[in-house]
Amino acid sequence: MRAYQYVVLRIVPRVDREEFLNVGVVLYSQDAEFLDAAWELDEDRVTSFAPHCELDGVRATLRRVQAVCRGESGRGLPTLDKPGQRFGWIIAPRSTVIQPGPVHGGLTDDPAAELDRLIDRLVRVPQP
Repeated sequence: MRAYQYVVLRIVPRVDREEFLNVGVVLYSQDAEFLDAAWELDEDRVTSFAPHCELDGVRATLRRVQAVCRGESGRGLPTLDKPGQRFGWIIAPRSTVIQPGPVHGGLTDDPAAELDRLIDRLVRVPQP
């Protein structure tokens, strides 16, 4: 078993109201040398929650988080060599529409499968 940390990525259209909608998860396991993000944007749900939310901007921000996880740089992305540094950058509080929630932890044998499980549990709306 390997330790991991994760944060849920949230849409926070109005910071002053402290209301949010979960749209993604970032999972980091130092032991497994794993850092990745997954997200799912249910446009109907977001539009009903925040009618004025700019979905293209949300998608761009979520893609940016994935790019940072993968160590991409340039095009305004930070240059951070180590996965732990990149995770630290991602979890830093921001006053933007996409914000990370609190850091949580766990144990897993398969970080990629755990990321999928967390997306299912914390982001996806169960279908009847």
